[in-house]
Amino acid sequence: MASRPISDPAADTTVRLEGDVGSVRLAARWTVHQRLERAGELERRILAEIAGGVPIVLDATDLVAVDTAGALVLSQLADGLRQGGREVRISGLTDAQQSLFEMVAAHEHEPPAPPRVALARERAAASSLRVADDAISFLSFLGHVFVTSVGALIRPRQIRGRLVLRNLQTAGADALPIIGLLSFLIGIVIAYQGAFQLHRFGADVFIVDLVGLSLLRELAPLMTAIIVAGRTGSAYAAQIGTMRVTEEVDALRVMGLSPVDVLVRPKVFALLIALPLLTVFADIVGVLGGLLMTSVSTDIGPTFFLAQFPRVVPLESFLVGVGKAPVFALVIASVGCWQGFQASDSAESVGARTTLSVVHSVFLIIVLDAAFSIVFSIVGI
Repeated sequence: MASRPISDPAADTTVRLEGDVGSVRLAARWTVHQRLERAGELERRILAEIAGGVPIVLDATDLVAVDTAGALVLSQLADGLRQGGREVRISGLTDAQQSLFEMVAAHEHEPPAPPRVALARERAAASSLRVADDAISFLSFLGHVFVTSVGALIRPRQIRGRLVLRNLQTAGADALPIIGLLSFLIGIVIAYQGAFQLHRFGADVFIVDLVGLSLLRELAPLMTAIIVAGRTGSAYAAQIGTMRVTEEVDALRVMGLSPVDVLVRPKVFALLIALPLLTVFADIVGVLGGLLMTSVSTDIGPTFFLAQFPRVVPLESFLVGVGKAPVFALVIASVGCWQGFQASDSAESVGARTTLSVVHSVFLIIVLDAAFSIVFSIVGI
């Protein structure tokens, strides 16, 4: 394919003086494919051939092709001539060319867009400030809930027992089926995978250690907390967020009732009771699942499994797992309720806050579980 020659609009442009007006008859094409970088030579040529003070007309009658690059260069050429105090106008433009020149002229002097690095830095700074504000707000809310809860424990008459029982039913008893099913399946999976690997080394007997320690210390409390965060924590955020949208929270304040006392504290107390019990239930069902799979996939029978279990799994492992549950419960209830109070006056905000309650709760649960592991490792538990 033969290469197309690149024309030079600066050289092909005719400059002459017609009476008292300097006429600049533009070349036929001013597009990105021409040598537009030589437009500076054309400006110097016009200034040299047309005396100062003489009006200049850029005649576009012969202009048959122009794109945004050509329009921008011509606009800059006209502006450069005007800076010397000359009167410059462009004539002979078609309607389409006139529209293009007007569009280019309107955007020519706009400030350049900030670089991507600066935009990324600004967004990162804004996100950091937003995270810091949310963290301070949540810690303030958590402190308020803790202080009011301790005050209620000192004066038990302030505890709304009926609301606590209702939340205990929804957060605890109603969660037993899903907790039991998943814990049973997790016990089966651990036993199966452990038996498959240990059998290669003739260490089938250690399957009891693997099932017992992994479930009681880590998996049962962690998985139970995650399930409750997705099931109960999201329900707390949705309930309180909907009440904010329907102005029921404001109605409580008008009646002289504290939303924290009515909406938050019963949920916190109920979850503080329910989550440790659900963790114990998950321990039992998970171990039963591991026992079943061990009996099926290895030569270790249920009698040996149950006899060996208390020897290899110390009581402190059980207490470590159950001891994490109240901390997880406080985090789940507080995050869910706080996210509900942050909802604005729209259904979309309620959905967004409900999703955030699950995400933040699961994140904090995993972070706290890792922190517990580090502390227990240092202490030697």
